[in-house]
Amino acid sequence: MDRIISDKVGAQGWYERMPRTLPIAGFTLAMLATLAYAYTTERTEIRQRQQQARAAASVVGASLGRRVNAHTAYLQSAALLLEKSRDITQAEFIALSQELSRDDEYRGSEGISWAEAITPQQIPAFEAARRAEGIENYTVRPAPSPGARMLTPVTYLGDPTPRRRLSYGYDMYSEIQRRTAIDRAEREKRPIATGPIRLAMDRGRQAWPGFLIYMPLFDKGTGRMRGVLGAPFNAQVFLQSVIELEPVNDFSVALYDGAVRPDRLMARVGPQEGAQGQVRLPVMVAHRPMVLVVSPPSESGLSKVAVITLALGSVVACLLGGMAWLVARQAAEDRASLAWLREQASIRGMLSRELNHRVKNTLANVLSIIALTRRRGSDPTSPALNEFADALEGRIRALSATHDLLIASNWGTTPLREVVEAELAPYARGDTVLLEGPDVELAPNDALSLGLAVHELATNASKYGALSVEGARVSVRWALFGMDRVRVRWAESGGPPVPENRPRGFGTELIERILAHELGERFELVFAREGVRCEMLLPLRSPAMFKMRAKQGEGAGQL
Repeated sequence: MDRIISDKVGAQGWYERMPRTLPIAGFTLAMLATLAYAYTTERTEIRQRQQQARAAASVVGASLGRRVNAHTAYLQSAALLLEKSRDITQAEFIALSQELSRDDEYRGSEGISWAEAITPQQIPAFEAARRAEGIENYTVRPAPSPGARMLTPVTYLGDPTPRRRLSYGYDMYSEIQRRTAIDRAEREKRPIATGPIRLAMDRGRQAWPGFLIYMPLFDKGTGRMRGVLGAPFNAQVFLQSVIELEPVNDFSVALYDGAVRPDRLMARVGPQEGAQGQVRLPVMVAHRPMVLVVSPPSESGLSKVAVITLALGSVVACLLGGMAWLVARQAAEDRASLAWLREQASIRGMLSRELNHRVKNTLANVLSIIALTRRRGSDPTSPALNEFADALEGRIRALSATHDLLIASNWGTTPLREVVEAELAPYARGDTVLLEGPDVELAPNDALSLGLAVHELATNASKYGALSVEGARVSVRWALFGMDRVRVRWAESGGPPVPENRPRGFGTELIERILAHELGERFELVFAREGVRCEMLLPLRSPAMFKMRAKQGEGAGQL
């Protein structure tokens, strides 16, 4: 028992000595794995959204390029047509504008306008001519600054709606953004776009910034610029017209002038743009660099997949931590139980040693009493008295010999071979005794019974049988009989003939009482003429049937 408990305690893991480490470590590892998986999932979601945004940016960028090219082509076509006319009239310009606006690609623009190039000295005559054409209260504004070399007031509108009429007479050359674009268009002789500006028709009201595309018109004879055709755009309306046939789901599409900065934002379509998964695509709008930004919607927090991953992972981590806590708690309880069993085993060992000592003393006292009784009897030389004393002493010594074996095994199982050898040791000379059989372990009480039975058979053989003469033999063979019993066979050969009629002795009754009644097994004793034969069955008991047991105390430790 001590060895079993010691082995059990020695096999305990480190987690039993540190019970809180296992639950914390299990929970921590599970949460780290969950966080790593959630992070990977989130990065995958971001990359997937970025790929979708890149595809959307490519589609929108291509659509924007087609739309800008269409407008610049219309402006160039209008410039070629108007260069043939010496003087451009309002009716002629409106007809030309209506002809262009019939094309489906001509969307997003506020129409086209014509701004004739004049000098400050020509302002009075220019205003009078426009009023004469029916444009009421036509006035050039703002007043030219001293030293101004040229003005480009809005002269005609292709579609003069009441809102657009607000831009009549506005000198576009008076504003730095417009003036820079007009000078560049004059110098490069091609359509040029302005940066973000406030359209003249939108002054005084909240609106997204706009931009214009200018196309210069030259006099073939002098090469002087006659004026500029302008296509004004509300940037927000223009961007919406670009993507109206290119669905981008819930992505945000923004257009910036030159650099992606809040002060350079021209238009945005869709929800607030997010920083993650954002794609920036440089585009050219009438030879002016702009940036198209396409990004997934801004999300506060993690994606749904990552949130679900964290939730499920947290549940698994809690379950794992709980299971580890239960295991650690059970380990702590087992450790306390083992400590209690060790203490009980120590107490049992001490009691067992004391009991063994007292039993041996008792047997020694009994032997002393027998010897003293023999010496002080009425007739110490009486054969009957000596025979009785010798028989009783032999039986007690047989018990003592078997008892010594049980003490050596700590009252555990005892090998059958050792029990037989102990009883036949006084008679084993040369090949007088033959023992043969497998290794079999007997319970303590069964070993005592077998020892007494073998002692009686050996005593009988030493007096009357094979052990009483030279050259005879006693064989003891045993073998398993089924799963839970062992069959032992005693056979004498070569000894004196056994009488057919012999009295029934005390030894025979003792063997029958021990084997047949106490053990409840089959017993057969045959006094054949060639020698005594005995066959007996002994039970093979499980250690759990005879080991000392005690109930666990109430002081088992808890985690």
